[in-house]
Amino acid sequence: MRVSDIVIDCPDPAALARFYSGLLSGPTTGGIAGEIVREEDDWVTVDLGGGPRLAFQLAPGHVPPAWPDPSRPQQFHLDLEVDDIDEARALAETLGARFVEEHVGERGYGFVVMIDPAGHPFCLCRTE
Repeated sequence: MRVSDIVIDCPDPAALARFYSGLLSGPTTGGIAGEIVREEDDWVTVDLGGGPRLAFQLAPGHVPPAWPDPSRPQQFHLDLEVDDIDEARALAETLGARFVEEHVGERGYGFVVMIDPAGHPFCLCRTE
């Protein structure tokens, strides 16, 4: 048994797939493939260059999480490792993401919390 797709429910699969395709194919994320490999009205799949793919499924009436509000929990999020967190954040914002907060830990390791265009949280994480 293996994981084939990580599926994200959203109101507009094509738009969210384009967001993640653009984000994941950028130089700040290490050039993960990010190619859209399947597109239908209610389902779009993005190749990650091996292993599971990201798939975006139409969810009419989708209500995004209200992170960090526990009344509408996030349920899952993606951690994306990047070489340059400032460049990755700028790219994400250009593509339609919204910045939430930054966390910096010991030895300079840290991450920023972002919200994608459909309201899902994700983190841009500095490489150690």
